[in-house]
Amino acid sequence: MNLDIGPKSINAFKNIIEKSKKILWNGPMGVFEWNSFARGTKEIALSVATATERGAFSLIGGGDSAAAIAKFGLANRVSYISTGGGALLELFEGKTLPGINALD
Repeated sequence: MNLDIGPKSINAFKNIIEKSKKILWNGPMGVFEWNSFARGTKEIALSVATATERGAFSLIGGGDSAAAIAKFGLANRVSYISTGGGALLELFEGKTLPGINALD
């Protein structure tokens, strides 16, 4: 059972995030709802917030990711939050979403 990521993974992700100009984060790093397994998600959330403050555009996708950002008090430090994680990924894949299709 994967409950969280460890220090090496945290650092690897943070190194990439710090260099990024556009960030799409879809899915927490573990079971952030349990404080004993929240470190990875919190560290990544903080890194995304810091990168955003330095000029990156950050898109947080999915209800769990939105809940994590809110839990750590970082919602106002990212560019955009979408609760539709699966739909967001399908849109990026180039699929036509049923709700958008109905408007055509």
